[in-house]
Amino acid sequence: MRKIYCAAVFIVAIFSVKSSFGQDPSFSQFFSSPLNVNPALTANINSDWRMISNLRDEWIQPASPYATGTLCFDKKILQEKIPNVEERNRFGIGGMMMYDYAMGGIVKGTYASLDLSYNIKLAEDWAGNSHRLGIGVGMIYGHRYVDFSRLNFQEQFVGTGFNTNLPTGEAALSNMKSYISSTAGLLYTYKTEKSNFDIGVAAFHLNKPKQTFLADPNQFLPMRKVIHSNFETFLDDRSVFNANAIYQEQGGTHYFSVGGAFGYYLDDEGATIVNLGLWYWSNNAIIPYVGFSYNDLQLGLSYDATVSKLAQSASKPSTFELSIILRGTGKPPGIIPCPWK
Repeated sequence: MRKIYCAAVFIVAIFSVKSSFGQDPSFSQFFSSPLNVNPALTANINSDWRMISNLRDEWIQPASPYATGTLCFDKKILQEKIPNVEERNRFGIGGMMMYDYAMGGIVKGTYASLDLSYNIKLAEDWAGNSHRLGIGVGMIYGHRYVDFSRLNFQEQFVGTGFNTNLPTGEAALSNMKSYISSTAGLLYTYKTEKSNFDIGVAAFHLNKPKQTFLADPNQFLPMRKVIHSNFETFLDDRSVFNANAIYQEQGGTHYFSVGGAFGYYLDDEGATIVNLGLWYWSNNAIIPYVGFSYNDLQLGLSYDATVSKLAQSASKPSTFELSIILRGTGKPPGIIPCPWK
C-alpha cells in the first residue's frame, strides 16, 4: 500500500475522520436496513426470522472509496409463552454487525448491536383493520480508529524522505476508545386487507458516549434522531406499490429521503416479484432501484446519481449499494409485500 506523505493530505484525513466520527453510516436503501433505522422494527417481519446484508461502496474520486457493510439477524421468540392469538403480541430479538472504512482502510470503524422489541395489537375494527404499537430498545458497541502505520508525519521527515521509526508527535491520536451507547424507538402500524402503513420514531446514542479524539474531553457522539414511515398497497392482483420516507438528524446535520417502487408478480403463485423504484436523497442524490424477490430471497441494487456539487467534479463519484434479504418460514396470513418486513 502506498504511503501518504504530505501533511496537507493528513489534514484532509483528520477532517474526514472528525466528520465520520460525528455521523453514523447511512444507506440509500434505508428500507432494507431496518435495524439501523429503529430498534422497534426488530422482528417486525412476515416470517419467523430474517437475515439481511447491506453493502455500500462510495467512490469519491480521486480519493479512495468509503465503504460500509452490515450483517444482521432478527427473529420472533417466545411465541408459545405469550398470549398470541393470530400474532396479537410479538416479542423479538435481533443483532447487527457493521463495518465502515475510508481512504483505502486507513480510517476504520466496527460496530455491533443487540436489540429487543415488543409489538402488541391495540385494536381491530369491524372490517378487520388492525392498529398495532411496537417498542424497541438496544445497545451498540462501537470502535473507530486510524491505521497510523500507513501515515507519515512532518516530525518523521529527515530531509530526503520519511523515517517511519521516528515518533509521530501525535500520540494522542492513538487514544481512541471503544464506546457503548443505547437506543430506543416506537412504531405504529395500521393494516387493512390490502394496505399497510407504518410510522416510527427512534433515537440512537441516548447516552451520548464519549469519544477520545485529539485529546478533546468534550467530544461526544451526538444523538441520532430518526422519523420514518412506509406505505404498501395492492393495486390489483399482480401489482403492488411501496412508498417510504426517512428523516435523520445528528450533530446539526440532517437529511431526508423519500421515494417508492412498483412491484409486479411474474407468476400466479406469487413467488416471484420484480420491483422498480426511485428515491430522492435531499441535496445529495437521485437513486434508481431495481429489486427481485423469489420465495424467501430478496435482492436490491441501487445507484446514487449525485446531484450535489460533487457532480461538477472532473471525476464524478459513483456509489452502488446492494441488499440481500433472506426470510424464514412461518409466514402469517394476509401478507402485503413490504421491504421493511
